[in-house]
Amino acid sequence: MYDADVVTRSQAETEALGAALAASLSGGDVVYLTGNLGAGKTALARGIARGLGAPEREVASPTFALLHEYAGAGGTIVLRHLDLYRLADDPRELEALGLPESLLGAPLCVEWPGAAIRAVLPPTIEIALERLPDESRRLRVTRRGSG
Repeated sequence: MYDADVVTRSQAETEALGAALAASLSGGDVVYLTGNLGAGKTALARGIARGLGAPEREVASPTFALLHEYAGAGGTIVLRHLDLYRLADDPRELEALGLPESLLGAPLCVEWPGAAIRAVLPPTIEIALERLPDESRRLRVTRRGSG
């Protein structure tokens, strides 16, 4: 699945792709999700969370909360989901929030990664999502780090 282009034709297909991707993730992996508003970043994160064992409850964009953590059946955090849309791309703002130290241990999905987070938490996998004219999505999956 790495270094590939995939087209999904529905939100359910995008989530299923996320669930399949989850099988390859481990603690400390960082997944960057890039793309315009409505490209499917949160749907993909929802699939990843479910694939890692988070309950079937709604996984929502953490745009206003900044960070959501999802736990599996045993209460262990299985995914951290960070949305940097509302933050300035400033390393000092990340530091003031205790990022990235507070993000270690579980796989991390980052929506809207900017240069500041890229400098301290380079991605293991980067997925660029693009909404196509027919409402399908193209996902370009690239493995960046080792593992």
